[in-house]
Amino acid sequence: MLIPGKPVKPGACADPLRTPLQERELLRDLARKAEEELMGLQMASMDELTLLSNRHGFTALAQQGLDVCHQLKKPATLLLFNIDDFKHINYLYGRAEGDNALKTFADVLRIAFRESDVIGRLGSDKFVALLTGSSVVEIPAIRARLEEILKERNATVHRGYDIHFSIGQIECNPQLPGSIEELMAQADAFTWQTAEPHP
Repeated sequence: MLIPGKPVKPGACADPLRTPLQERELLRDLARKAEEELMGLQMASMDELTLLSNRHGFTALAQQGLDVCHQLKKPATLLLFNIDDFKHINYLYGRAEGDNALKTFADVLRIAFRESDVIGRLGSDKFVALLTGSSVVEIPAIRARLEEILKERNATVHRGYDIHFSIGQIECNPQLPGSIEELMAQADAFTWQTAEPHP
C-alpha cells in the first residue's frame, strides 16, 4: 500500500510473478497508450483538411507567442485572410474543388511565412497568421508574395478559376498584455476595410 509522504522503494510496484519479457511488453503498451493520447491531442488541435492548426490549436499556440512577445517587449502582428468568392467556387465546381482551393491556400501560407509565425484555419474560408516580432507589416508586399506563389500553383494546376483573397491586419501593442481572441475579434472587424479588390 502506498502511504503519502513515504518513499516508494524501487521495484515496489513491480509484480514479482511477471517475467522481464512481460515487464517490457507492459512498458511497450504504456508507451503506445501515451503515444495514442498525444496523437489524439494533436488531432484535436489540427484542421483535418489543411493540416494547419484549427481555431483551438491556433488560439493556444498564438497565445503562447503573444505572451513571449509581451515578455520580450517585441511587437506582433495578426493577419486574417478570407478566400474571395469561396461559395461561388463550391457552387460552380463542387465541394471537392472547394476543398482543393482551401488546401492550396493553406500550402501557400505555409510557404510564405516563417517557422516562428503561427498559422491556422479558423473555419470555412478564413485563415489567420500571427507574425511574432513583427510590427505593422506591408500588406501590399505580403499580398504580392502570396499572389506570386498562387500564380505558380495556378500555372501547374489548370482550374477554371484563380484563387483570390482579402487580408486584414492588426498590430499588437507589446506594452499591453492581451488575449489572442481579442486580437482576432478586432482583425475580423478590420478585414473588409483593408481588403483590396482583385482584378
